[in-house]
Amino acid sequence: MSFEDTEDMDSRSAERARAQATNPRVILTIAGSDSCAGAGIQADLKTIAACGGYGATAITAVTAQNTRGVHEVFELPPEFVTAQVTAVFDDLDVAAVKTGMLASADIARAVARELRRHRAGPVVVDPVMIAKGGHALLHDDAVECLRTEVLPLATLITPNRLEAEKLAGMPVRRIEDAEAAGRVILSSGCAAVLVKGGHLETQSAVDVLVTADGVEVFEANRITTPHTHGTGCTLSAAIATYLGRGADLSAAIRAAKLYVTEAIRNGLALGKGHGPTDHFFYLRGPDPMAWMDKLATAAGLPGAARGATQPRKTGGKQAGST
Repeated sequence: MSFEDTEDMDSRSAERARAQATNPRVILTIAGSDSCAGAGIQADLKTIAACGGYGATAITAVTAQNTRGVHEVFELPPEFVTAQVTAVFDDLDVAAVKTGMLASADIARAVARELRRHRAGPVVVDPVMIAKGGHALLHDDAVECLRTEVLPLATLITPNRLEAEKLAGMPVRRIEDAEAAGRVILSSGCAAVLVKGGHLETQSAVDVLVTADGVEVFEANRITTPHTHGTGCTLSAAIATYLGRGADLSAAIRAAKLYVTEAIRNGLALGKGHGPTDHFFYLRGPDPMAWMDKLATAAGLPGAARGATQPRKTGGKQAGST
């Protein structure tokens, strides 16, 4: 190799290092597609961008869906899901992963295998089981695969009340129930469980975080609106983004909850059913940068400019990992 070749390689390496320092962190979402774009991959991509990350995708299933419900589902072959995940990891420096709709045991197993193989960083698992309109999005035989193969890889799992009941095998109605269910789910091997409080019998919207170190409660005003399509996808994608940007778990949840609360408050009256949240609500206000800084401050990050980040944390599971 000539001196000129060596010099050229050094120049490219330096340029790449500068790009990695200034570019937004890459967040990979592995989930299903929502044709009306309020939930699923589409909501994830909007959320990741809004919270300062760069979204990459691996699609598990394509749904024919609108604000009134899911009409049809077409699951992609597990080997094609694997190919998408591999293509992203082989080329991009993935800072965090979020999983959503996994649909089948075969897809869940394939995703778990790829996450282990690529030694993914923080992994946020949204255990999507049932659409808002009642359509099943995860086969019954996939629940056990999710529990035994995917959850042990998770930095955080974010079940709603119905999903927590399914995974814990117990009724969940109050905050105390959410704590108890969280402890049961924690025994599956995940590092932390956030039982979402949108459907709990509480006056405010209370999310309950359970880790090996204890319980933390995140509370916000409950907003009365029908336009809540995709809120679970949005919350988990926001948490993954802030984790990928270097926030610790509590701060990532705090910032994500602030973000999703305002997205719900500014929900869009689109369609004839449950409209979506407004992922870019702050762009329609008088001072978008002030909102970006407010979210970054909540996450303990240094500011809004180009998705500013903390130094990268290494490894996968964080809270309670061994």
